[in-house]
Amino acid sequence: MKQIIIVDGYNIIGAWPELSKLKEISLEEARDKLIGLLAEHQSYSGKRIIVVFDAYQVPGIGGKYWQSALEVQYTKEKETADALIERLVGELSSRRTQVYVATSDFVEQSVTFGQGALRLPARELLYSVRQSVKEMKHRMEEQASSRIRNSFDSKLTQEQLDMLERWRRGNGPR
Repeated sequence: MKQIIIVDGYNIIGAWPELSKLKEISLEEARDKLIGLLAEHQSYSGKRIIVVFDAYQVPGIGGKYWQSALEVQYTKEKETADALIERLVGELSSRRTQVYVATSDFVEQSVTFGQGALRLPARELLYSVRQSVKEMKHRMEEQASSRIRNSFDSKLTQEQLDMLERWRRGNGPR
């Protein structure tokens, strides 16, 4: 079954301690950091992730963008993130697709749950993202150490290494 996570971007920024602190300095940096973390999580988990940012107070048309292979949607003028998330849940939910909505907004969780989406509280998403980062680091460390252990010379005895070194120096086998 295909899995899609729709993330209420600003809600998650406010709920995750690191991003909430960063938001006080720069909302744009907090948004970029969230996108980066979710892009890594998407590539590791294989789940499609859509991040929704509220542009309710911003004039103009919203839009859909891809940043770091992650789908990012901004709402249209006079549209809330909740309204866009609800619309996406309705469009994307099917028998073959399970949609999760990541938000700490209880009302939004209830409404989308009523439309067939599953709730994914901000804390659970943070745990999942942190876990995937740990697992990626562990895999990279394993791969790096296995490259060292799997080198050709690691398979040879010291006697064979000495013989090859003599050949390299032109002294031939003894």
